[in-house]
Amino acid sequence: MISSAQEKRLMGTRPDQTTGPTQAHEDDDDDDGVVRSYSRSPELDCPNNEEDISFTVVLYGNITAVCYEDDNILLGHNHPITNKKDVSLPVLKPRIVSKYNLSVINMLCLQEEKLYWHQIADQLIHEDHIHAFIYVLQLGQLTDADKLGLEWLQSRFGEGVLPYVMILFTYEREEDCDTIIDDLKNNSVLEELLMKCGDRYHTCSKNMNNQSEMRTLVEKIDHLVSENNQHCYTAEMHKTALSVKHMQGRKKGQSGVDFYPQEDQEDTKQGQNVSNVEEIVVETAANGPDESYEVEQLFKRLNLLEKKEQKIKPVDILQITAQILQQNQDTHKYLFFLYKLINMNYQARRISNYKQDIKPDTEYEEDDQSFVNFLNTDTKSFDETTKKHSIHPMDVQMAVLHCSDSFLKQLIVTKLSQCQYALPLLVPDPFTREIEFPLWTFRQIKKSSKTTDTSGNHTYKTMYMYKAETPMVAFFRFGSVSSSKSQLMNSLINEKHDTFFHRHCPGSSRNRLLMDGVVEIAWYLPSGKSTDHFPDCVAFCNLHGDMETNKEQLGILTEMSSVNVVLLGDQQHISTNEGVLQRLFKGPKPLIYLLSENNSSVTGTKSLKYKIGLKDRSRATVSKELRKTINTCLSKPGSTFRLEDVGKDRGIKTDENHPECQRGKEAALQITRLLEGMEMSRIKETFLPRQGNLWHMWCQKNKDKYKLCCNDTENQVSKIQGEMNQIRAQQKECGVTRFLELFIKNMNLPPSGERCYFLKWTEILLDKYTNDCFGLEHILREMGQIYESSMSLQMGQNKSFLPTFAAEIMLSGYPLELMDGDAGHVPLVWVSAVLDELIKILGDQRVFVLSVLGIQSSGKSTMLNAMFGLQFAVSAGRCTRGAFMQLVKVSEEMKAELKFDYILVVDTEGLRALELTGKDTIHHDNELATFVVGLGNMTLINIFGENPAEMQDILQIVVQAFLRMKKVRLNPSCVFVHQNVTDVTAKEKTMEGRRNLQEKLDEMTKLAALEEVCDAECFSDVIEFDVERDVRYIAQLWEGSPPMAPPNPSYSENIEELKQTIISKAAQKGGMKLSEFQTRIIDLWEALLNENFVFSFKNTWEISVYRKMEKEYWKWTWSLRNAMLEIQDKLHTRINNNQLQNVEHSDLVGEMKEIFEKVNSSVKSYFEDDAEEQRILVQWRGRVQQKIENLHDDLIKQTKRDLNDIISQKMACKHLEEQKTQYEAQLFKKSKELALTFKCKANDEGELRRHFDCMWRQWVSELTAGRTPLKEIDTEQDAVKILSELYEELVLQRFVKYSEEPKHVKTFTKISTIGDYTKYVNLSKKCVTRLTSEDQNSIRQLTHRIMQETDELSKSKSVAKMGYKSFYFQEIAQLVKKAVSEHTQANSTYKFKPKFIVDLSLHVCMHAAEMFAAQHRTFRESNDPIIYLEKKKPEYKNIFEKSCKGATSVAVFGESVCMELKGAIMQSVYTRIAIDLADKMKTNHEAFNGNRSKLEKHILKSLAEEEDFEKFMNYIVNPEEKFKTFIKDAVKKYMMEDDPRSLDKIRHTIKHKQECIISAAMSATEDVVKERGDANMWLKTFSDALKDDLECIIDHLRDNNCQDVVDFHLLTDVVKNEIPLISEELIKNINRLSDLKSDLFRKKPEDILIEHFCRCCWVQCPFCKASCTNTIKEHDGDHSVPFHRNYGINGSYYKGTDNLCISFCTTSVTTDNNFYPTSKSGKNVLWKQYRTAGPTYANWSITPDLSELPYWKWFVCRFQEDLETRYKKTFQGDGEIPDEWKKYTKEDAIESLNKYM
Repeated sequence: MISSAQEKRLMGTRPDQTTGPTQAHEDDDDDDGVVRSYSRSPELDCPNNEEDISFTVVLYGNITAVCYEDDNILLGHNHPITNKKDVSLPVLKPRIVSKYNLSVINMLCLQEEKLYWHQIADQLIHEDHIHAFIYVLQLGQLTDADKLGLEWLQSRFGEGVLPYVMILFTYEREEDCDTIIDDLKNNSVLEELLMKCGDRYHTCSKNMNNQSEMRTLVEKIDHLVSENNQHCYTAEMHKTALSVKHMQGRKKGQSGVDFYPQEDQEDTKQGQNVSNVEEIVVETAANGPDESYEVEQLFKRLNLLEKKEQKIKPVDILQITAQILQQNQDTHKYLFFLYKLINMNYQARRISNYKQDIKPDTEYEEDDQSFVNFLNTDTKSFDETTKKHSIHPMDVQMAVLHCSDSFLKQLIVTKLSQCQYALPLLVPDPFTREIEFPLWTFRQIKKSSKTTDTSGNHTYKTMYMYKAETPMVAFFRFGSVSSSKSQLMNSLINEKHDTFFHRHCPGSSRNRLLMDGVVEIAWYLPSGKSTDHFPDCVAFCNLHGDMETNKEQLGILTEMSSVNVVLLGDQQHISTNEGVLQRLFKGPKPLIYLLSENNSSVTGTKSLKYKIGLKDRSRATVSKELRKTINTCLSKPGSTFRLEDVGKDRGIKTDENHPECQRGKEAALQITRLLEGMEMSRIKETFLPRQGNLWHMWCQKNKDKYKLCCNDTENQVSKIQGEMNQIRAQQKECGVTRFLELFIKNMNLPPSGERCYFLKWTEILLDKYTNDCFGLEHILREMGQIYESSMSLQMGQNKSFLPTFAAEIMLSGYPLELMDGDAGHVPLVWVSAVLDELIKILGDQRVFVLSVLGIQSSGKSTMLNAMFGLQFAVSAGRCTRGAFMQLVKVSEEMKAELKFDYILVVDTEGLRALELTGKDTIHHDNELATFVVGLGNMTLINIFGENPAEMQDILQIVVQAFLRMKKVRLNPSCVFVHQNVTDVTAKEKTMEGRRNLQEKLDEMTKLAALEEVCDAECFSDVIEFDVERDVRYIAQLWEGSPPMAPPNPSYSENIEELKQTIISKAAQKGGMKLSEFQTRIIDLWEALLNENFVFSFKNTWEISVYRKMEKEYWKWTWSLRNAMLEIQDKLHTRINNNQLQNVEHSDLVGEMKEIFEKVNSSVKSYFEDDAEEQRILVQWRGRVQQKIENLHDDLIKQTKRDLNDIISQKMACKHLEEQKTQYEAQLFKKSKELALTFKCKANDEGELRRHFDCMWRQWVSELTAGRTPLKEIDTEQDAVKILSELYEELVLQRFVKYSEEPKHVKTFTKISTIGDYTKYVNLSKKCVTRLTSEDQNSIRQLTHRIMQETDELSKSKSVAKMGYKSFYFQEIAQLVKKAVSEHTQANSTYKFKPKFIVDLSLHVCMHAAEMFAAQHRTFRESNDPIIYLEKKKPEYKNIFEKSCKGATSVAVFGESVCMELKGAIMQSVYTRIAIDLADKMKTNHEAFNGNRSKLEKHILKSLAEEEDFEKFMNYIVNPEEKFKTFIKDAVKKYMMEDDPRSLDKIRHTIKHKQECIISAAMSATEDVVKERGDANMWLKTFSDALKDDLECIIDHLRDNNCQDVVDFHLLTDVVKNEIPLISEELIKNINRLSDLKSDLFRKKPEDILIEHFCRCCWVQCPFCKASCTNTIKEHDGDHSVPFHRNYGINGSYYKGTDNLCISFCTTSVTTDNNFYPTSKSGKNVLWKQYRTAGPTYANWSITPDLSELPYWKWFVCRFQEDLETRYKKTFQGDGEIPDEWKKYTKEDAIESLNKYM
């Protein structure tokens, strides 16, 4: 019976509440959401009265199987909420279901968090008698936890609970209910569950709202109760279950207090007599919950509860996180443990238990106590204080292992081994107690030893411990003992290190949960010294816990051991449990008993059974005796132990038996079996043929290309390239070996599991078979060579998956070889492809590149592995070859702070390698240092020890490398790391070391500066360096002498401090994109292949950033130009409307203000917001901003000048304009007057036409009387006449001669493009018969300059506006004469013949004559009265006809206004469409939507497609003119094509102008009516309204011609009617862009584009004449071009021969050859020092480039004869064209443009 108070406390019942089922539906739920009943039946037995049948049932199981809704019959709508501080039973109100009164105890909410069951299980049974336990599951969604539900219930309530259990299956859809039978048949787990509970089950909906289902449920409960004879599950049954459980625990050596007592812990309960079951139950309840709860609590406190299912992976630990930087164990003990362990810090186990868990609960007492009272006052014991809070360090280790995936377990155990800790050998599961043998975790453990035989000969051995055969000594404890077994074992193995954790270790506590039954193993390894404890390797195993309760582990160890050692407890315990000891004693194996109650020395038998007393004896004495005894036992023949055999046929679980692990192993074995029986020397030749001699030969050939010294460099390069291609073909012929086929096939395994196992197994087995001589890096290298050879032979598509595999392997945590150390070469194609794949997988992530540089065997790889947990190869005698890179991920929360996503660590081979000697060493080291320093954002300079000589060696190399970086504008940082420093804490010593280092660095800087030819006095001049911050000291690695010495904790701590420094600096510096890193590798390596690194380095990424900036620059300038064009159009319209008499600078500034501010804002945003490239962009910002400002100012000045010129021209033509107005006013008047006389004949159109034509001739004659019509002109004749006056008969003779030829072939028209000007000059030296190529180019440039200047002069005359004057040709002739004279004075080697000036003058004058003639026609049409009036005739004829037919004056007037605007609309359309077409082409046309380089690529493409030699030469000689021609042709072609959008734009413009006109008419009418004005006012208001939109020239309609217009509303209606008709007519006339007439554009689209694109740099390469492709004119820095040409194209030849050059500038600069800056030079210049040849050369950047460059090679082959004819020289001798060039097709040439531009 329960008390009323208990009931009120449990049920939440108030004392004044009445009870009874009648109130069940009337009372409200409590606010906390827990539904509580008001009463439950207190009777012990179940009632038999059918009318009042009451049941109490417990619902437990899966909470997701139930829905809480209002209509839920059992549970209602309130989801129970548990108060974790004070858990009460969540009991629902009694529910009336059918005839049953049902009280439901809802445990679903607590079942979800099983930790609360222990608090209420006992309470539940004591308070209630349970009729049934309802186990709730959801159909079709059985979880792992659901499968164990019944076992879980039994563990808490005993076996006797099962008769009271029923399973309740819930469903969401009714159709799911029908599948229950099928589910039961097909699911063995469900069948087993049902069988355990007597096949009792029921189904219902999740909502539990079906009355029929609920009624059936309670009937089944009633039936269950009947089967149990009306009995309930009672408190007595629960007590019995607990007592049985307790007794079972006692038999296993588990007390009621500690289910897993600490090893060696004395059982404090052992002497107590348990009087009865009740006492045991009370003890259990008082001292602690069951073991599962304790374990779960442990995992929860370690924040590992959720990790039991979702295992921790290596990537979770190895990434850069906030925790790893803080290393605060208070938040996550397991992370603190892991981070320390990864850093090889054996103090990882020193986990404090007091910072987080123990609250400051110190008890304070009164001060006025006596001394005796103070000492005798009872306080809590230490155990009581700490037991609840402390966590045992070994529990942390084991919990982490239980929650780690297999790969992290392997890493953890490997690190434990490196820390010289014992390793878990047999591990019981903390929940199921199933024993597991973790063989997988031992696979990478390798140890070395050194033995000495009796002759003094040493034997070195390095072995994988999983296959090492050694004797094994097993240690056990029997009963409770006071001595520590683990501590004793440590004294045998290593007195200075706690290999096995014991009770006296820091952090140890009594409440250890996870170590009972665990077997640990450690090995003793001899060092070959006299102090060795054992002569050979010995394994020591330690069984934690009592051997009597861990019999399975005991059996396994005693079977495999060579010697058994048992630590015995008290004699009474031995006498009562001596069976197991007897078996050991009678066994065949040596046995040593350690007696804790005995003080005797060693006593033994002939059968090798010994006993040693421990009592009152020092540990040193005992250890010595025990060690000697073990050696005696091991000296006899006996069994050996191999770790790999532990799990065989012993019935225990082995981790490697996991299916994924087995499949991965089998896949790896398929590969490694191929290696069996083969010698190491043959393995690589057989299975990796491409990376042997063939690859090394290819590398050497590639280096040879950069060290040529001959005239025919291109032939040599082609020859070498051909040999390299042959090597690639030979590599291809090797095929893919069976080994690689299997490896590639298995790389297609699922990446998450099997592939990872496959890779790890491959690594393990390869090491096993090849003893570290063959690894994954060699397989990846072979894959790289397969890929490179395929790409070289243009068959790469079939092998494109290989870089993907390599990228995925890298992301799995393996290093990727960056530089092949055997060949000393970087496989650029392969590395670039892998990085491309990385970018595809990850995105173009930002990486901080950390590289390391140091002397060989100085611990670089070990340092990086300890710092980041990496896998760079380290082992005794093994040095890194080449360079490897590995990624370290940055966690999401740290990315924002660090501003990069990964750290990319580059490990390199050491400097001063022993295998290299002399100059090879120096060259190799300098090359490697430059490469490594250039790659890294930061380089660690690793110095081993403090040897001044070694320091000087490395510092000289390092300083020179950094000096080179400074010269090529790379800015890496560095940290100097002194390793193996004896006392890093001595400040005075480190200060002295820093001072010495600073002095050495400054000294080395001065030496390096002399060699690199630059100014630098100290190291700080080269790189930002602070000797205080950038120098770190690292303690020695080992704490003692290997092989038994653990790593030095100070080493690990120093490494951690260094890591903090690196990351702190990295956060300030930022990283680079993967794509930038990719280009950096290529740039550095290609520069290093040349001997002069600084000269050869090409910063591709910087070039790429600059090209992007150029593109933006063109957008900004285009925006300004476009805006100014629109402003100019608007103001031009105002001028023509007489609305603007002067243009001020301030007016244009105001008009441009908005767009200029917008552009400036865009510029600012581009340079500041793009953090990715900001560090590079900053160098150009000031110059670009200045250029934008200059362009803005220039546009304003030019526009002001142009508009004011228009105003001046208009003023100059004012008289003509006034005359035109008068003509039109009179014609308008006469037309109307004439119409009045012919109104009666309005219907006779023929008569009207005849009379009008007759009168028109009379009117024109009257109006033009006294005016002479403008004559036709012959500009060509004028030019000849002017030139004849200057050059007499010579001009006429030549002109007559040429006039007999077709005009287009006249010689003087081609003077700018002819190849040889020798016939035009008199040479100064008689021995010289021909002009040099320099002189030829000089004359050619002169002709181009003169043509350009005369063209500008001709345009400046504005003939179309101002008229033509013949003396213009005199100005042109004088310009030519002056320019030729100046050129002649500057050249002493030749004088021009008169015919040169004549032909050149004829050429430019004939070109000007064509222009003047065309412009004069335009002028005549506008200014000749007769022509002008004839153009107006249709307009006035229309007025006449309309007036004759009775049209009103207003109608005629309105129609005239509209007709006058027709031309204005059209002009507006042309102006607008010119801007729009230019903008559209700039945006959409492939050639125009990029930078200057892209436009040139399209020009070259078009030239190749046309194959016209003359056009090619025009481009080579005068690229600017070719650009202009290309733009004109592109615009012309574009306008010939249909472009619906442009036509729509034209229609839209016309419609818009129509709306403007109508709006102006309406506005004018409104103003005139309001002001009572006349028609003149209407015209003025109308014109003013249109001043910015249209040229409204209607002055001739004023005064008398509009005096009869008075109906302005009618006038508006006329405009509204007529203007749409005119608009439609204009639209119909433009059906295609080609309908547009070029001469009607104010500024043609091509001129707009030319102005934009051709205002750039046109400086030509002094060798090949390729034009600088910089978009910005007068740009900063050197001139450059994406790829140069062979300079024979320009006429260059080998001195002393007639052989044209075939070399490329970019090839020649790699050689040791010389060149002559001019043909007159007596002194030659080394190609590598071309900048010293003079100012023309100094400003050009020509970086070495041995790319194929097919375009110009194809050109030379295609036009060989043309070039030879043009220059009167041949491609022979040193200039012979290589056969390789002739293989290139036009298609290859065009395709190469996409690659190189």
